Amino acid sequence: MNGFRPKRLADQAIVITGATSGIGLVTARRAAERGARVLLVARNEEVLRELVTEVESTGGHAAYAVADVSDEAAVRAAGHAAVAAFGRIDTWVNDAAVSIYGKLTEVPIDEQRRLFDVNYWGYVHGCRVAIEHLRERGGVIINVGSVLSDRSIPKQGAYCASKHAIKGFTDALRMEVEEAGLPIAISLIKPSAIDTPYKDHAKNYLERAPKNPPPVYAPDVVAEAILACAESPRRDVVVGGGGAVVSIVGRLLPRFTDLVMERTMSRLQLTDEPAGDREHHNLYQPVDDGEERGIYPHHVAESSLYTKAMLHPLASALLLLGIGAVAVAWSRR
Repeated sequence: MNGFRPKRLADQAIVITGATSGIGLVTARRAAERGARVLLVARNEEVLRELVTEVESTGGHAAYAVADVSDEAAVRAAGHAAVAAFGRIDTWVNDAAVSIYGKLTEVPIDEQRRLFDVNYWGYVHGCRVAIEHLRERGGVIINVGSVLSDRSIPKQGAYCASKHAIKGFTDALRMEVEEAGLPIAISLIKPSAIDTPYKDHAKNYLERAPKNPPPVYAPDVVAEAILACAESPRRDVVVGGGGAVVSIVGRLLPRFTDLVMERTMSRLQLTDEPAGDREHHNLYQPVDDGEERGIYPHHVAESSLYTKAMLHPLASALLLLGIGAVAVAWSRR
């Protein structure tokens, strides 16, 4: 990549889409805490204003742009807003997404198209705008996919399909950028189930209220991976060992995984609570922004040894060698 080396986070200007909720919100806060200048992109202007005030009240630097990422012109305007505020863009994080729970044959086609407008085309718009700004100076593009980019599950078929599309787009774009010799690194982050308001914002056609299947991880674990890639890009990072197992087993034993999913996954995605207000969702308009976490009633893992090992492979290898040496020494004694 023409000798390109990413800057320290404290020296970066970062654009984050989906910045008013969940992973995007946590990432924006953590980036600002570490000295980065952050351009927050989302649809909810009221919450965006509050977040900028919050960041600046603690000595950070932030600006915002109101944009529905399905609108290419709005995404391009967000890029210009970042340059106007900070003079440049160093890292662009595509995170904005929507979801629908329901059978593929029952979810209306127009709603599935809308999901792709946000989840797929929103990332395409973000990447194209980012490349326009980064092609000369250099920088990093980070796409937040999912473990479901590797392995689909029932009842979230449209979302899974969009995440598969993001993986395919990211892999192809990376090759084209490298072939052109552009000083741009592209990372794909693949989170496991994360405790965010994701399920509360989703359109729901299931008979009861949805929930995340375990194991569930804190959004801070994803933010750590995103910011690590901003400073030292990796091709892919799976967040959470539980998701990594699903991804690996799904690749090695696809039919076995199908059968396990068919017998367990529909049940694991349902609570005992009634479905509630089926019109309360963010498919077309923002709702209830400003929250990092969902309301997951069981254990939430606040860290992931697997992800730390992926982010710091040399340190992990040295640790394992050290443990092995101690074990050998102990056995000799």
